[in-house]
Amino acid sequence: MTHDTSRRWQMLAISAVIIFVIWLLAPVLMPFAIAAMLAYLGDPLADRLQRLGMGRSWAVSIVFTVISLVFVGVLLLLVPLIEHQFENLSENLPRYVDWVRTTALPWIQVRLHLDANVFDTDRLLATVREHIGSVGSIAAKAMTKITQSGMGIVTWLTNVVLIPVVAFYLLRDWDTMIAHIQRLLPRSIEPTVVRLARESDQVLGAFVRGQLLVMLALGVFYGLGLTLVGISIGPLIGMVAGLLSFVPYLGFMIGFVAALIAALVQYGDWTHVILVGVVFTIGQLLEGYVLVPRLVGGKIGLHPVAVIFAVLAGGHLFGFLGVLLALPAASVVVVLLRYVFARYRESDLYKEPAAHTPAAQKLDVDVAVDVKVKPRPDNPILPRDPGP
Repeated sequence: MTHDTSRRWQMLAISAVIIFVIWLLAPVLMPFAIAAMLAYLGDPLADRLQRLGMGRSWAVSIVFTVISLVFVGVLLLLVPLIEHQFENLSENLPRYVDWVRTTALPWIQVRLHLDANVFDTDRLLATVREHIGSVGSIAAKAMTKITQSGMGIVTWLTNVVLIPVVAFYLLRDWDTMIAHIQRLLPRSIEPTVVRLARESDQVLGAFVRGQLLVMLALGVFYGLGLTLVGISIGPLIGMVAGLLSFVPYLGFMIGFVAALIAALVQYGDWTHVILVGVVFTIGQLLEGYVLVPRLVGGKIGLHPVAVIFAVLAGGHLFGFLGVLLALPAASVVVVLLRYVFARYRESDLYKEPAAHTPAAQKLDVDVAVDVKVKPRPDNPILPRDPGP
């Protein structure tokens, strides 16, 4: 085994061990991942304050205070609004259920030619009564869920306290940790890794900061637009559509369907349905032609199918942590794939010509030209023209 081959196998083994450890520790890594994202978002501002002559600790304290105040302000603004929206939703829930039962389900039965008993609610209730004997096992499972929920509440509270503490220390020591990691890299690959890390930082900066602004702008636009249309739970639908807009078309589809049902139940006319369609059409045009090009840019280069696959794969492998880190990780993978593709284009495997290239064969073409020369009187060799 050559030295280069041995080194590659060592690097592959180290990478596999790191990925395996992350997979094992995924349930406890979520607060650390959120704290790392907050530190990453705040590091450029802290560096800028340092360049103005401020010490690192003071710069980090100011940035951390600003982030905390913004977070608390958003909570104070959104929690009453969300609470009011959920109260509104709970009050209108019987109307939604009645609309589904008396309007939507009969329409589906007629259009799809389904049996009338498919959506028979009385039949469903009878089925529930037949299985009423399993209430004991259901109660036992419910008690288990309550116990697990209690532990989940404790874990959630622990994370709430842990995230800001870890974020502060990561933000304070961010540049030092990056320098330590750079010194640990093998000298043979250090320049390449540093260059790829800088490219990944540009991509991540464009994605994380830009996408957060896009989500906020879409949430505000959809919420205000649906409120002006007259949808009672418009702000709630707008917030959900904005939060889910990091997955292409997911926030649009869920928000549009929810707003459409709300308009039909609340008003029951085509005017408000058309207005809801206008709001979401303008929102899509705003996202595609204004927000994403200006705030995110074209540096990421992720196809919508790749985004959906990354989110689903991350959620399947690492749970909520995988969903949280799916798109940042996918953007880094795009940088690595560009590097691999460039190395492949420079390799002998790509540049080596074919083993046998048939030479171009010359074709001898005989051209027979039949030339008719008109005889002239002053030329005795040529016969005279007999004339017409």
